[in-house]
Amino acid sequence: MARLGPGPYRSLDVAEVLGEKLTTPGPRCAQIIAKGMIYSPADGDIAFTVPMFDAYLKRHWSVD
Repeated sequence: MARLGPGPYRSLDVAEVLGEKLTTPGPRCAQIIAKGMIYSPADGDIAFTVPMFDAYLKRHWSVD
């Protein structure tokens, strides 16, 4: 998600970055939502719960 810049992100866009079908990341997203790292602000959208978390990931994990 961090590769897409500031969110929120369309689920389809995230699936495309991962090279997966739209239905494949669903269970993974559900697990990350349960951990409180992302949430769904609207149907079909996901976003980080922490402001500027995308920038943090880019700085610390070499995300392109």
